[in-house]
Amino acid sequence: MTVAIEFFFDLSSPWTRLAFRNIRPRLDGLDYAIRWRPILVGGVFNAVNPAVYESRKPENSARLDRSFGWLMEWAELAGVEMNFPSQHHPLKSVNAMRMCCALEDRQDETERFAEAAFEAYFAGQRNLDDMAELVAVAEEIGLDGAALAERAVTPENKERLRANTEEAIARGAFGSPTIFVAGEHMYFGNDQLPLVRQRVEKAGG
Repeated sequence: MTVAIEFFFDLSSPWTRLAFRNIRPRLDGLDYAIRWRPILVGGVFNAVNPAVYESRKPENSARLDRSFGWLMEWAELAGVEMNFPSQHHPLKSVNAMRMCCALEDRQDETERFAEAAFEAYFAGQRNLDDMAELVAVAEEIGLDGAALAERAVTPENKERLRANTEEAIARGAFGSPTIFVAGEHMYFGNDQLPLVRQRVEKAGG
């Protein structure tokens, strides 16, 4: 039985970059289908996890330093370039996530664009708050960047991004990535991918 996986994500998150790269290798050999669900993680934090902002204050620098060190070790383990943070950090990501939403009905394109955008931001230090840069990323993978940018800013697409974010919150999300297996089992972050695999194995019978 093919097991449904939903991957709620925001391109601004370095841990999401790792999980995005790692999830398919981690699920190798299993029968599954991923649906990529763009959200605004800032909206999630504001609604249910405002403590994340407190944790980033200078007085918590020792904890931040350790977390950053672990991030780089995970990136090395995954073979992912993490040239981060850049001058464009923190990324607001609303334009980038609207672009992802405009592609959501074509999941193969959503995945290709997200992969290219992650690479552009975390390896290339490109400014993904700039719509022109996002258009360029889309063009580089063979998409019509100008047309995509037009779709991204329509009222319908903006509402879709809000709705995705609100759905994630309603279902218990508190950050990015939030992963659901078989519609009900929720997991959070790159380090829980072994649990995602275990759940997919169980759900697949």
